[in-house]
Amino acid sequence: MKQYPFLLKSLFMSVLLTSFFCIPALAQKNIKMTFGKSGVITYDAKQKTIAVTQHGVNVFSGAKATVVVNGKTIAASSYPDAVFAKVTINDDLGKGLKYTLTYKENSKPTVVQSFLTYNNKDYFITQIEILGNGQKVATNYIAPLDLGKIAFDKIENLQTVFVPYDNDAFISYNSKKLDTIAQNTSGEVGIIFNNASRKGFIVGSLEHTVWKSAVKTINENKQASFSAWAGYSEKENTRDSIAHGIVKGDKVASPKFFVGYYSDWRNGMEEYAKTNRIVEKPYVFAWDKPTPVGWNSWGVLMEKINFENTTKVADFFADSVPEFRVGNTAYIDLDSFWDNMVKGGFTGDFSKLKEFADYCKKKGLEPGAYWAPFTDWGWKDGPNRKAEGSDYTFGEMWTKTGNTYFDFDGARAIDPTHPGTLKRVDYVINKLKECGFKMIKIDFLGHAAAESTSFYDKEVTTGMQAYKVGMEHLVNALDGKMLIYAAISPNMATSRYVHVRRIACDAWKTIEQTQYTLNSVNYGWWQTYSYDYIDADHVVFADVTEGENRARLISSVITGTLITGDDYSKDGIWSKRAKEWLQNKEILKIVENGVAFRPVEGNTGKLTTEVFEQKIGNNWYIAVLNYGNMPKNYALPLERLGVKKGNYKLQDVFTAQNIDVKNNSINLSIGSKDARLFKIVNR
Repeated sequence: MKQYPFLLKSLFMSVLLTSFFCIPALAQKNIKMTFGKSGVITYDAKQKTIAVTQHGVNVFSGAKATVVVNGKTIAASSYPDAVFAKVTINDDLGKGLKYTLTYKENSKPTVVQSFLTYNNKDYFITQIEILGNGQKVATNYIAPLDLGKIAFDKIENLQTVFVPYDNDAFISYNSKKLDTIAQNTSGEVGIIFNNASRKGFIVGSLEHTVWKSAVKTINENKQASFSAWAGYSEKENTRDSIAHGIVKGDKVASPKFFVGYYSDWRNGMEEYAKTNRIVEKPYVFAWDKPTPVGWNSWGVLMEKINFENTTKVADFFADSVPEFRVGNTAYIDLDSFWDNMVKGGFTGDFSKLKEFADYCKKKGLEPGAYWAPFTDWGWKDGPNRKAEGSDYTFGEMWTKTGNTYFDFDGARAIDPTHPGTLKRVDYVINKLKECGFKMIKIDFLGHAAAESTSFYDKEVTTGMQAYKVGMEHLVNALDGKMLIYAAISPNMATSRYVHVRRIACDAWKTIEQTQYTLNSVNYGWWQTYSYDYIDADHVVFADVTEGENRARLISSVITGTLITGDDYSKDGIWSKRAKEWLQNKEILKIVENGVAFRPVEGNTGKLTTEVFEQKIGNNWYIAVLNYGNMPKNYALPLERLGVKKGNYKLQDVFTAQNIDVKNNSINLSIGSKDARLFKIVNR
């Protein structure tokens, strides 16, 4: 009986605390919510807006919450006073506090804005939930932070980056001077930074299974502002020809958005990527093997592949470059047209293809294949063709966009929720598993994420929901049997489903293609922390200069993996280069690390920084690339590279030749269309 007074006292204290932490915002003019070491989110109860300071710096102010529900735009400012509450949290990101602002009014849906803050994180996470209060909610637009005014620097000092939604159609990242444009809209994440000081602000979505999201940066009368929202659809970026799908339910939530200001925007982007991988954990099985290296047939052989030339390629890798391995493994990957080895098409005889896979294994190599599972390349032959694996026709499976269908890159999308599509996935993947393939390159995945006016599964109403259905089914069908590599695909949403993702569109050998690929590393290198690996596409040596060969190889090494692409069934300059360079122990040590190098500069527009850097263990590596037609001299202060002052020399990774570092600056000359990769060592 003695315990009852204690329990009553505890109950009283609990009620008291609850009432203290659940109060009308009117009770105090401003509400302050802390995060990290020095972050403060200030809620202006009168204006119903958010301001943020970090490290004593005013980052932004005036950001409001805006939603569209059942076709009507509703701003938080249209509600009476919000109710403020906070609770402790302890999740995969750590310990912290969750603050909520709840907006209620008769005849309106309830809007709840959350702020998740962590004791040891220099960012916070925000999200909006809409409650129907007995009515169904239907929305395709939720903006947790709308029209926040940037305050941490003058607009003339700021860059903003166009971040593509995918890597299709030879799209590029674009770092723009904010004072020279009216606006910039990026897929999933927005970046605003001062390139000289590197101080920068990042806001980006952390969940990608329901929504496509965007961040718009705005210059209005020299005042920089931003809006972050879910419900993004734009033909030039997401490839959609119709609006984002409507999300419906008793309660609808936006994705969580990451928000942070950093002394180095590159640190912020890396933390954003790492946080993505924690909040939205991989669905694909964990990769516990070494960095993938090998060969892909689309580099040169393309549609000409057959059993004879591809087994000769396997011979070359087994016999002529036996040291080109990471963890004793290299992949021989057949791209499109592997069905040249299948009599009677996909429903025919796969025995020759299995013979190829067995041949690779006997040579100590891992066989790989290719497929674009959510596309119909034969759509011009009509809708009545029977799809493999079922009695459904392709016409029944096509992704509908009103009175037409989703066509892009010459292929028609097939609905990832349709049973015919899923049975076709099972059929083809089972065939490849029976052949014994250990890797699959999957392509044109954006077709599976297209918005549709009507999916087969009526519970699915958005492109990202459909993508989840199709990709999870594909991963399940693969059953942990293969390394999964994504080529053309959504940048962020694909990380749940694959181990490796190509960072840009196709690239082969020229210095222009090297620069194009590295543009995506320049502004998207941070995805190395969202995926197990990112890749720079097949490296081809044929028909260009030695300098271009070196630059193209370096572009792959500093991205994270190393996939080659020449026709090694024949002898040529490419085989000489391969024997010399692909077995270079220092190069392979960098590849084994498998982490993309960081860009040194971020103000290159659609072009690319000439210098990338990375610290591996106690060693610094520097890549310097001259994309131009003339030799060029470089003076690179160690401080800008992030290297402490000291007594160093540069060691050329290709030649082992040394260059002294004088006055804490790297001074060197590089020929036209050439590149160098250096290790910084103590003198």
